[in-house]
Amino acid sequence: MAADSVSTRLYPAGMLNTLSRHEVERLHDVSRGDLAGLLRRCALAVLNSGSQVDDTEALLAEYEDFEIEVQQVNRGLRVELSNAPGSAFVDGRIIEGIRELLSAVLRDLVYFDSEISGHPNHNLEESSGITNAVFEMLRNAGALVPQVDPDLVVCWGGHSISRAEYGYTKKCGYALGLRRLNIITGCGPGAMKGPMKGATIAHAKQRVHNGRYIGISEPGIIAAESPNPIVNELIIMPDIEKRLEAFVRLGDGIIVFPGGVGTAEEILYLLGILLNPANAEMPLPMIMTGPAESASYFEQIDNFIHLALGEAACDCYEIIVGDPDRVARLMTKRIEKVRRHRIKHNDAFYFNWLLEIPRTFQIPFIPNHENMLALEIDRSLPIHVLAANLRCIFSGIVAGNVKPDGLMAIRKHGHFEIRGDQEIMQALDNMLADFVADNRMKIPGDKSYTPCYRIIT
Repeated sequence: MAADSVSTRLYPAGMLNTLSRHEVERLHDVSRGDLAGLLRRCALAVLNSGSQVDDTEALLAEYEDFEIEVQQVNRGLRVELSNAPGSAFVDGRIIEGIRELLSAVLRDLVYFDSEISGHPNHNLEESSGITNAVFEMLRNAGALVPQVDPDLVVCWGGHSISRAEYGYTKKCGYALGLRRLNIITGCGPGAMKGPMKGATIAHAKQRVHNGRYIGISEPGIIAAESPNPIVNELIIMPDIEKRLEAFVRLGDGIIVFPGGVGTAEEILYLLGILLNPANAEMPLPMIMTGPAESASYFEQIDNFIHLALGEAACDCYEIIVGDPDRVARLMTKRIEKVRRHRIKHNDAFYFNWLLEIPRTFQIPFIPNHENMLALEIDRSLPIHVLAANLRCIFSGIVAGNVKPDGLMAIRKHGHFEIRGDQEIMQALDNMLADFVADNRMKIPGDKSYTPCYRIIT
């Protein structure tokens, strides 16, 4: 038992206060049935909100006695926590923001399990069915706000970034907030926290009282990237593919800050979609940016994309170094173009229905040794398919770095092996080596990084 642990009872926040009898019964069963382990891991992550620790196993080991039970009381709910992290409490009472995050975990895990997964109205093997499921998850979370002009900027980037890079993300968030734009991130620390922190100050100056700081996570990653304290709308998607689709369906523009393999996965996911001929006329702006010290990082990324996917892929984004005001001005201009396009084509402002996302990008990729080795990396493939396969490589490395199932697979069977076009593999190996040298695989101060992969050239 951790020395600072707390045991208490509390009531969920928000919509979980008014539930049907069936919903109450299902929630009551959550902490006892198939979802119990998932609920425990996600709940522990949000109770550990603000932590800089990215070691899932260390967190679970530190609080190995932590338990959560959902209890039914008078057709309502009560949550009993045993041996929870003390940092989530003040004078024995849970911090209100953390209570809301914990309620979001319950809401999303149960909604997907009871209303979408296995439901006859949701075919999760078909592209349209998956998109509808993403829509319903976001709608149930209250994330789809009608009658509001496009104003949501997705900010991607690493949790393991330098102090200068973190400061730059805050400046960008501040510049975006002054223009009354709202922020979506992966909800964790580093480049996911900085833009939100900057935007809160700008929103306060502009007297924006309903600023949105949306964090989108998934069960496999949330323990390694505990939600930062600024997130006021947490959404837990069931897997990484639905998380990525939620970003691009909900967001109106994408800003990419320096990061590691997770950020590279996000970049390749978006490029694969934008390179699809069906999306040739679709405006979805992407700007890569960082401080002057990070110029070499974007050179690495740009060179790799150019080598692997060609000039057409490089045309899908713009790189701006050391100028947060220019980033915000350009993003504002690009989002206006998005607004006009959606008006012209009668698309919703709050959900990008017209974006074509092939099934290849939606079906969960299982990062095991067989699937990683079987990934086809060949220049003869259509570039959007090659981008999808490269995305899976980075997804597998993320799993091997931080996700419980991936960590277990590496421990049992050794490195993931990756093979493909020799020139692409060499460039990939060089870029990953640079990520390790720049400490982009772990938060600074942690133990040195041990690769979970081996590239066969």
